[in-house]
Amino acid sequence: MNPADTVHDLLVGRLPGHSLPRDFYTDPSFHQVDLDVIWHREWVFVGVDVSIPNAGDFLTVQLGEFNLVVIRGVDGIVRALHNVCRHRGSMLCEEARGTARRRIVCPYHQWSYELDGTLARARHAPSDFEPGDHSLGSAHCEIAGGMIFVSVADTPPDFAPVRTLVEPYLAPFELGRARVAATSTVVENGNWKLVMENNRECFHCKAAHPELCVTFPEAPLHSGGGSGDDLAALERLVAECEALGLPSRFVAAPDLQYRAMRMPFVGEARSMTSTGNPAVAVRFGQLPPVNIGDILLYHYPSTWSHFMADHAVTFRILPIGPTQTELTTTWLVNCDAVEGVDYDIEELTKVWLLTNRQDTALVERTQRGVNSPAYRPGPYSPVEEEGVIQFVDWYSATMTQRLRRAG
Repeated sequence: MNPADTVHDLLVGRLPGHSLPRDFYTDPSFHQVDLDVIWHREWVFVGVDVSIPNAGDFLTVQLGEFNLVVIRGVDGIVRALHNVCRHRGSMLCEEARGTARRRIVCPYHQWSYELDGTLARARHAPSDFEPGDHSLGSAHCEIAGGMIFVSVADTPPDFAPVRTLVEPYLAPFELGRARVAATSTVVENGNWKLVMENNRECFHCKAAHPELCVTFPEAPLHSGGGSGDDLAALERLVAECEALGLPSRFVAAPDLQYRAMRMPFVGEARSMTSTGNPAVAVRFGQLPPVNIGDILLYHYPSTWSHFMADHAVTFRILPIGPTQTELTTTWLVNCDAVEGVDYDIEELTKVWLLTNRQDTALVERTQRGVNSPAYRPGPYSPVEEEGVIQFVDWYSATMTQRLRRAG
């Protein structure tokens, strides 16, 4: 039986409400199926529009087996180009981010490309050479509310529903007038699903994240759950913000792959900082001078993000291998905010740098345990881990549906 058939059959027979069998977190052949069926076919968050503000600005991203250069053209359009020279296959851009002055130039034999990927010059080409046949390959690229998504699929899922859901929630922040204040990239020695599962619950937060818990509620509100005082606080915030014209209610795709909502902070906190006070003196957009809480945005398989009145934090995960995941965190502030005057970079980044380190330790500990042949799938808490159940159900349903079609 080939790995895809094995994956399909194990998912069909899995215990509902339980973690996945060991091979889903450890086996290289299962990881390849993940790449083929999920990562090479879905929309993947790669970065924010304002991180490449000028013509020639680019970022590179390793999306499974594909390396892409996401670049802004002279026409202002952001494109995702395959980072592979059409001469002999050399990678064109090595840096995580940078600027191509006028053209993208291959460092190997100096083939050069316009910023839209068309071939500009090929040295000593054959007499019958057709430049138009040698443009860089392209992937699909879309922007929603200032967030860039790409897909390397031949025919990706319709992106319009994502944009329709996301943009009303992010529009008040006017992220086109934001700028990147800081970025951090770490490699977690854990399977990408363990990274996402860890994020999708706060069952562990009280013991593991004391700094985060100063402002972030432990109740499973982010999964559509919650009760008692926590739910009452959420409903009050939603009502107050919607009265101000700010979209706030929990909205989600039918399969819960992506969703947005507004959440309250703990107590009187107004931002996700070590003190609960705003980290940045200059607010986004034309947001009213009241406590508007935190917009949470999720999109499987690659991102969760927080948008607050004073700053935003985006998270991107990318699979490196069966037991390695790259996590990139980006902090955004209003473009008029001046570092050292309107905000302190250490205070801005402190909570999530600590939380990321704590989560990395938890993910890696779990991976080491799952590596053991003694591991058996365990039950999730339907109260505290509903978000994990939602993610694993989405993963299982997407995989079985596509593998069944492939067969």
